[in-house]
Amino acid sequence: MDVSFHDAVYVEQYSRLLPTWTLTPYVDDEVVLGTWITGGVVISTESFRRLTNLTGWMPAGDLAEIVRAAGFTVPADAGLLLTKHKPASHVKTDSKAAIAKEAVKPEKPQSPEEAAEAKVFRLPGRPVLEGFFNEHVIDIIFNAEKYQAMGIDFPSAIVLHGPPGCGKTFAVERLVEFIDWPSYSIDSNSVGSPYIHETSRKISEIFDKAIDSAPSVIVIDEMESFLSDRRFGSSSGLHHVEEVAEFLRRIPEAINNKVLIIAMTNMIEMIDPAILRRGRFDHIIEVGMPSREEVASLVDSLLSKLPKADLNMDKIFDALTGRALSDSAFVIREAARLAAKAGKTKIDQESIEAALNSLPKDKEKTNKRIGFFRDE
Repeated sequence: MDVSFHDAVYVEQYSRLLPTWTLTPYVDDEVVLGTWITGGVVISTESFRRLTNLTGWMPAGDLAEIVRAAGFTVPADAGLLLTKHKPASHVKTDSKAAIAKEAVKPEKPQSPEEAAEAKVFRLPGRPVLEGFFNEHVIDIIFNAEKYQAMGIDFPSAIVLHGPPGCGKTFAVERLVEFIDWPSYSIDSNSVGSPYIHETSRKISEIFDKAIDSAPSVIVIDEMESFLSDRRFGSSSGLHHVEEVAEFLRRIPEAINNKVLIIAMTNMIEMIDPAILRRGRFDHIIEVGMPSREEVASLVDSLLSKLPKADLNMDKIFDALTGRALSDSAFVIREAARLAAKAGKTKIDQESIEAALNSLPKDKEKTNKRIGFFRDE
């Protein structure tokens, strides 16, 4: 955005020049303010989450205050947590800032109807897990004031455990996408190292980054790789004990600094008992293979977005019960592909049954080979 800095106003506190006029075509005031705050990135203040990510040097609360002071609104779903105000005796005052705040009209409080309009997280195929996330995570985040009044400042850490393919990773990915906070992953690829103390250092770095950009999310995948029971011993010996100790130290600290921690494992029995105690992971949730009702919920949700003929789904639901939810998603996607290939405008019974038949049976090995091989 080309602007002239003639007669610009210099804001010393943030080291920014605020242009007062320009010869360029009209630009929304929200875009002007967003571009000024970021130091040149053309962005509207309406994109508050992205604006927050671009201004890591400024606390999200201060950013929201600037946007409101300019006469604009911060989106209700910005994921901005309420913060407790410091006592007046500990707050540094600035005469210019005080004058500016006095000139700003207080924001209109939400009506009871608006406050009651809660954001709802949807997880088709997992109604129980959906309800848990809405009650223990989403409601606390988006209705922070009523929980803080009762001494609950932030959601507790969560462990999801269950067999491979049960949908743990999918559920966590959808939750992180819904919350839309900066997220950080801890897994073998991101922190594993053959060098002494290196894994512990990387773990600490990730926790530091998450705390600096809070509110944020840390996802610990395959937690048995780092947090297995110290009594069993391991090939890494004392270094493994050091890694567990690092988690024990950092998890409560991260929770106190508004970092949501979600861990996943296929082998809950291997996890160190000290990790699973209340105060670190308060919620330990078992995620099993999907029931018929859960399969039906996911399939109906996927089909609702696609053109389809009248379908008899009883056979489909029965065949997919107990299989990974990814198999259900594959059947619908494959049925859509087969229908399109045949020149059809809707998914019909033939397409969806053919897609179901393309799934390998339990413990069945595929006979398809791709590549070169030599007959003996």
